[in-house]
Amino acid sequence: MDRKGIARCTAKLAGLCLLAGALVAGLLFPATATLGALSNKLSDQVQSTLAEMLNSDPPLMTTVTDKDGTAIAHLYDQYRVRTPPDKISPHMKDALFAIEDRRFYDHHGVDWLASLRAAARNNASGSVEQGASTLTQQYVKNYLVHVLGRTDKNAQRAAQEQSITRKLREARIAVGIETALSKDEILARYLDLVPFGSTIFGVAAAAQAYFDTTPDKLTIPQAATLAGMVNSPTALDPEARPDKAVERRNLVIDAMLTDGKVSKEEADRHKNAPLGLQEPVRPLQTGCVGAGPSYGFFCSFLVEYLTESGFNLEELKIGGYRVETTLDPKITEHAKQAVEAQAPKNTPGVANTMAVVRPGKDAHEVVALVANRDYGLKKEEFQTQFDLPSGVENKFGTGSVYKVFTAAAALEKGFGIDTVVASPNTYTSKVFKGGAASCPATGEPNTYWYCLSNHNDRYPPQMPLRQALATSPNTAFVILEEKTGLQAVVDMASRLGMRKTMSTNIAGVQPDPNGPKDLRVSQAQFYAGNGNASFTLGPAPSSTLELANVAATIMSGGTWCKPTPIRRVLDRDGKPVELKRPPCEQAVPEPLANALAVGLSEDSKGMGTAAAAARKVDWKRPMMGKTGTTEEYKSAAYMGATPDYAAAVQVFNDSTSPKGICISAGPPQLCPEGNIYGGTVPAATWFDTMTKVHADLPEKPLPQVEERFLRGDGSIAPPAPVTTAPRPEAAVPPPAAVPPSPAVPPSPATPPPAAVPPSPAPGSSSPPPPR
Repeated sequence: MDRKGIARCTAKLAGLCLLAGALVAGLLFPATATLGALSNKLSDQVQSTLAEMLNSDPPLMTTVTDKDGTAIAHLYDQYRVRTPPDKISPHMKDALFAIEDRRFYDHHGVDWLASLRAAARNNASGSVEQGASTLTQQYVKNYLVHVLGRTDKNAQRAAQEQSITRKLREARIAVGIETALSKDEILARYLDLVPFGSTIFGVAAAAQAYFDTTPDKLTIPQAATLAGMVNSPTALDPEARPDKAVERRNLVIDAMLTDGKVSKEEADRHKNAPLGLQEPVRPLQTGCVGAGPSYGFFCSFLVEYLTESGFNLEELKIGGYRVETTLDPKITEHAKQAVEAQAPKNTPGVANTMAVVRPGKDAHEVVALVANRDYGLKKEEFQTQFDLPSGVENKFGTGSVYKVFTAAAALEKGFGIDTVVASPNTYTSKVFKGGAASCPATGEPNTYWYCLSNHNDRYPPQMPLRQALATSPNTAFVILEEKTGLQAVVDMASRLGMRKTMSTNIAGVQPDPNGPKDLRVSQAQFYAGNGNASFTLGPAPSSTLELANVAATIMSGGTWCKPTPIRRVLDRDGKPVELKRPPCEQAVPEPLANALAVGLSEDSKGMGTAAAAARKVDWKRPMMGKTGTTEEYKSAAYMGATPDYAAAVQVFNDSTSPKGICISAGPPQLCPEGNIYGGTVPAATWFDTMTKVHADLPEKPLPQVEERFLRGDGSIAPPAPVTTAPRPEAAVPPPAAVPPSPAVPPSPATPPPAAVPPSPAPGSSSPPPPR
């Protein structure tokens, strides 16, 4: 070696000796004259970092389960699952010690012998061939990079810089860690922390992702592969660089042979084995897309619910919670099959959605949220991430289902379900304005009385309220709006459950103070404030889940509870987490709710608008129900309940082309006119699902009706003869046009009264068409 080479080697050795001396001095004599200032500067940082490492946890994956405890979704930023020491294969520990830190149980955080040995070897080779960091030091470095600096690039760079200051800080923290924790605790924390890929952290996640196994079942070659990766997870990725991974794995096996952990025969056999990766390497998918096509909508609603309960998405991704939900996989399967049977997922422009809720006076548990569309990112496969069954996504309305709110308000004002109400074929209100130009003028400039007609002229001129709910004459419910007051009807919709729906504007989104006039206010303000009598005909955007919850409120004796997808949440230590939940409310008196349930019980029988769908599945069970169809046939709905389950179905145009929906022999389709009714696809979906859901349940009767709510309180006079007006061409003019968006279907103009099937003429036996 020439003089220059000797000089270079001497300089390197001197530098290494200086570093070693600095580390020793910093650890043992922090106040020495040469390193006193540096040590004092580091002291506060070391203590602060050490305390944070000992008292905080790394990000952990949150697991979401169904009601039976089966995992349905995972939420994480770093795919990591905490694993206790006794759940880690001995092979994994042996492999890790052999390749990374043979003297793990002998040193106290810094291995001075290994440091000097590595320094000598690296000096002799003229390059870095051997590291000297202990597992404890590696744990410190990884914690600084992947936990404390997880979202801070500058902190990550500082934790990896090549400097004496960083080495000294790392070594001092490692000694502190060894003082505070046992060796087994350090090993377990290390194996939970270190990366095994870009999003895979910890041995449990790595075992699942690469080998589809658990850490306690790792074999020798599997453990050797993973132990070899911690040196450089990207460069030694077994899926991307299998040759490098095999080479590194075999090096680990040789080290295990040296340590006496495997025999020569075992080592040779394992070294000749293939990597044995699962194909493809598959980390658990994060987010609600990972919940799959059937559970994704429920998962999305769950995340929204948790954020409303005080969580944020970041907290859910790192908190390591166990969220035990109310999702019933069997009911979800039945509902998913039913919505697709009526409208296959690839049906252009037609969404079929369903929500199922369990009634109760303490909670309304959501057990299923499905759509014919799958939840996902692939639009070409008719997937979507819009909350079709839970959000206010039906932009065209429920139709006559909203007559339930008018009936409830009437019961509160003194009516009974047997009180006779007027149902003329045509009607001109002298209370509500805003009619079309074909309606009689009010005497004010360009202002007309609200007028409307029934679907045909075969309705009797009057009928009991319960018959009106079953056959749905439009005029009867506008007259009831006059008697009860529109404000009472609108308020009733919110009280019974349409709370989020009523807080949106007539485009189905939050009111925009800078938008067109009609979009600046909520639906509640728009209809009650403007005296818009079409409210009872359900022309505005609505949520399928909230419709189901209305039925649950009625069937729970008038008790409203916010629909919940959660049974309980446990933190990473298994302790229950309290959620911010609004208390249940007595929305209406129980006798009123019971009467309303019985008043709605005729829809599935005789001449009821859902009777045909009920007969098709031989439905005989007591229930309440109501159909609805919007004027231009762009949507239709069915809401129903038994004492066991409440559910709603909405079928609506989910395209950007505002056309009607036609039904015939095949799947429903968009068409210029439309002919869908609530008693067709929506009711068929409901009965298909609920027949299976109730198959093994005993039949339960509907509640009894008190006399006051059967015949009324005596304050309601029989209907007087009604003067009719000629049948109008259009009953309601459209409100301000809502600009279409490519993200959601455009909001329709407020339509005229919904089309209604005929009530049978006296003496007639032919039923009305399903509505």
